[in-house]
Amino acid sequence: MKKRTVLITGSTSGIGLGIAEVFAEKGYNIIFNGLEKNGAEIAREIARKYQIDHMFFGTNMLDPVALRGLVQNCVVNFGSIDVLINNAGIQHVSPIESFPEDKWNEIININLNAVFHLTKAAWPYMKSNRFGRIINIASVHGLYASEFKSAYVAAKHGVIGFTKTIALEGASFNITCNAICPGYVKTPLVETQISDQAKFHKLSEEEVIHQVLLRKQAVKDFIPIELIAQMSLMLASDNACTITGIALPIDGGWSAQ
Repeated sequence: MKKRTVLITGSTSGIGLGIAEVFAEKGYNIIFNGLEKNGAEIAREIARKYQIDHMFFGTNMLDPVALRGLVQNCVVNFGSIDVLINNAGIQHVSPIESFPEDKWNEIININLNAVFHLTKAAWPYMKSNRFGRIINIASVHGLYASEFKSAYVAAKHGVIGFTKTIALEGASFNITCNAICPGYVKTPLVETQISDQAKFHKLSEEEVIHQVLLRKQAVKDFIPIELIAQMSLMLASDNACTITGIALPIDGGWSAQ
């Protein structure tokens, strides 16, 4: 079997970086993406460590034309796009009456619209190859709501609806589409939330973790990035050909309540 190629958005930090490392270990060609200033260096180091072919693009998820170009670069350089992992995302926490409209638009565009644009761009190549694995990193907030996160919750619910539709459209072409719905993962995005919530609730950061963030989880611990990465790898495999259209909670028992 030829080496497969995976495009992972937001793959130079947090969950995306963990996913990239697991796919690199398995020998995938990787298209890295991220806005970190040292993103190219991060990607180069992972590629060197695992002796894989790679490319890095600092494409902004807000630019649909650039997103189409990202997919085309993937195909031109590696001959195909086999796995698309839509991971890039942002968050903003605010009551609805003071929720900034520019933040609403930015969250919807990055967390939801970019998923559409990248999937649409990759679709003809996956369809032609009769193989494709689309994995959307959604959130437990795609299944349940929390206050003060209207844009994020709306976007992630949209991702899950989109996932189901694409699963149906891809079934005849060996293209699967699934969503992973993590609970809280200790990433830079969540660390910012901890700091903000501590100020808002006048609590220590440790109190915020247990009394606010992990309150709804039965298992009072952050979700390991490695677990999300390994689940992504499994969903990308040939053996996962009949797993499609699911929204898989990895949430420490949040959804069991």
